[in-house]
Amino acid sequence: MAAYSGRGVHGQTVRLLGERLLSGGFGEGETIDLVALSEELDLSLTALREAIKVLAAKGLVGSRQKKGTFVRPRGDWNLLDPDVVRWRIAAGAGDVFFQELAELRDALEPAAARLAAQRREDTDVVELRAALADIAASVEGPAEAAVQADLRWHRALLDATHNELFTRTDVFFAAGLSERDRLVHGGDHGDPVPSHGAVTEAVVAGDPLAAESAMRSLLAQARADQLRVTEYDATEDRLERPQ
Repeated sequence: MAAYSGRGVHGQTVRLLGERLLSGGFGEGETIDLVALSEELDLSLTALREAIKVLAAKGLVGSRQKKGTFVRPRGDWNLLDPDVVRWRIAAGAGDVFFQELAELRDALEPAAARLAAQRREDTDVVELRAALADIAASVEGPAEAAVQADLRWHRALLDATHNELFTRTDVFFAAGLSERDRLVHGGDHGDPVPSHGAVTEAVVAGDPLAAESAMRSLLAQARADQLRVTEYDATEDRLERPQ
């Protein structure tokens, strides 16, 4: 599920329309007047239709004869698409999204750690430790390096379950986890190595209960890191407002 990589005017138009739609600027079922929109944005109809095609591929809009382009019901939206995740956060729904993501992780990852400890193979151990080394190397580096290292580790853990459905749950949280990591690693956060290391070593030792417990501790730290960043942002916002 790759993010849309369009740049220039086309990419800007896709992002603008996506953020407007996710913020409720276009309501569910609403017909989008492309002629009026092209005049508002000072874009050709051809350029606008090309941008609409990208939104249609993400389930956000549809097109029917006589009805034209319209906003699809929210149930049809691909809320797991990386771009849709970013647009949702940009539209001001970040707090709700990250809370939902945390609840999803609470349900999935402790069980994944337990299974990984029961089923890990030598190749899984190698990959988990390599991913942990990446996390350690990224601590003092740019946020994006930390994001990629963390994703590598979580994917390695899911792969170690040797349950194909668990492995595919990567789809459920990879995009959201990336955005959460960018937020957290851009601010003050705890050292991720000890918590990830504890899970890794429990999995390597083949101790399901210890792996599950260590994962719950990791998730508690993740919540604390995120809360610290969001509270700091809220404080900064209050200080910047004119009194």
